[in-house]
Amino acid sequence: MRPRLRRWLDLARLLRGAGPLPVTVALLVSAAFGLAPIVFMVGMAVLLSRVPAVARGEAALGAAVGLTLAALVAQQLLGPLQFALAELLARRIDGHCVQRALRAAYTDAPVAALERPGTLDLLTDVRTAIDRASPSPGQAAAALPALLARYAGLAGAVVLIAVVLSPLAGLVVAATALVIRFGQRGSLGRFAAAWDALSPQRRRLAYTRTLTTGTAAAKEIRVLGLLGFLTARLDTEHRGYLDPIWTMRRRLLLRPFLGFALAGLVGATLALAAVAQATASGELDLLGYAVAVQAVLVPIRFGVYFPEADVQTQFGGRALAALMNFEHAVRGAALPGTAPAPAPQHEIRFTQVGFAYPGGRRVFTDLDLAIPAGRCTAIVGLNGSGKTTLVKLLTRCYDPDRGAVTVDGHDLRDLDARSWQQQLAVVFQDFNRYELSAGENIGLGTGTPAAWRAAAARAGALDLLDDLPAGLDTPLHARYTGGRDLSGGQWQRVALARALHAVDRGARLLVLDEPTAALDVRAEVEFFDRFLTQTEGLTSVIISHRFSTVRRADQILVLSDGHVVEHGDHDTLIAAGGHYAEMFALQASRFRDDLAAAA
Repeated sequence: MRPRLRRWLDLARLLRGAGPLPVTVALLVSAAFGLAPIVFMVGMAVLLSRVPAVARGEAALGAAVGLTLAALVAQQLLGPLQFALAELLARRIDGHCVQRALRAAYTDAPVAALERPGTLDLLTDVRTAIDRASPSPGQAAAALPALLARYAGLAGAVVLIAVVLSPLAGLVVAATALVIRFGQRGSLGRFAAAWDALSPQRRRLAYTRTLTTGTAAAKEIRVLGLLGFLTARLDTEHRGYLDPIWTMRRRLLLRPFLGFALAGLVGATLALAAVAQATASGELDLLGYAVAVQAVLVPIRFGVYFPEADVQTQFGGRALAALMNFEHAVRGAALPGTAPAPAPQHEIRFTQVGFAYPGGRRVFTDLDLAIPAGRCTAIVGLNGSGKTTLVKLLTRCYDPDRGAVTVDGHDLRDLDARSWQQQLAVVFQDFNRYELSAGENIGLGTGTPAAWRAAAARAGALDLLDDLPAGLDTPLHARYTGGRDLSGGQWQRVALARALHAVDRGARLLVLDEPTAALDVRAEVEFFDRFLTQTEGLTSVIISHRFSTVRRADQILVLSDGHVVEHGDHDTLIAAGGHYAEMFALQASRFRDDLAAAA
């Protein structure tokens, strides 16, 4: 009972997110909607009791007719109003829950927490509910006033039975209704608890649905003839999810339903027998009989499924629990440190840094390197040498599991992560391609069109912008009217403009992870020449697997197997005749061949 009570209290607290006025109105409307049938019963009973007197000309029906019609009209008007208020509450509360989920995912949670399977399962359930593919927390909270209507109707019927028949009869009917009600909800709760265990299956099914109904894989599905394979896979994932659900439904809902139906039959029989006995003995007149028969039917029907509340509160409550568990999980994994982060003035240093991905291979065991402030450092190495992992540590997407990353002697773990990240302008290797306008892709809600164009010019993307149909206002996806798809190299220039715009807004450390991977060889040479000239005096880190394109960097660090094996400027490393010189010569020969072919 304690977990169930806590869940109901959590749902009730959500109502605060809808505002006091809508919640108050919804509660009053629901209470009136629940009591309107009771008033209608009394009015009908009065009408029936007066029929003989009216027939003899001894009475009139005016007041009774007015009361009955008023109750009937109230039911017809209050029902749609209750539904509309519930939708209003649900939308407002879901908006509040979306903000909580976004804050937890993008502010409180480190990247490592978002990559754990259990956390991803919780996040998938939250997203599914927010997308209304399953009942949402807002729908669950908004269903509470609907339950108030049901319980108000039950309370009114029990009071009528107690007054007309006896308190004992009212108690029997109330007990029967509540036993059936709580039994049914208990079965639904056990089903929902078992449903939680299917989170991995739901996540796989959601991915397969997206894959088969989206456009991302459309070309490969068509060209490689994958439709049959994916159709069979979709059927397999559906069966893997639905078969356990059907089994649980039969086990948890069918047999208990038969037992509760029997309890309802017994309770109804006792109540109607009491009505019959009281009527036969003359204890009930026509008015009392009409009231009692109608009132007994209300609690007996109380044990059935409530379409406006049961699934919403049960599964919407599970979605709320998933949100709260997700918040708890990421809060427990939140990055420590509260001190404001300074802009680097002297150096950023990795000291005996060790790091391994959760459940994965160890990337660094004892990494030492220094990045001097105000200069350009290039970090080169073959694929798998740890370059991208170094960027993740530098940006505090992860923290090292041993050693320290420091800025001017301050351990990054002692600094506020958000404060440090505001000092950074980063182009990740797998940067996002936002389906927004060209200007929004550069500014992302900051700056002016003039500032966006200035950043684009520095990134070599100004000609690209001028070639777009609507310039900065052109959507960067062909699925939108007037939109335009970009090539990989063009997208890379847009991402570079985004990073340079961040520098213009105050970022003091520029990090580019494989910034020219999608550019042709001539454009790559032009980019590095222009980049190093325009960022002179700025602390910058360039990650690349191409040794031949970073020769103008102030410092070059060569990574291999998670260690810095060589460091120095280009001339020093060439003169040393080591790993850098060998790879430079090898790649430069290919580079010259590519340039010749491009010419």
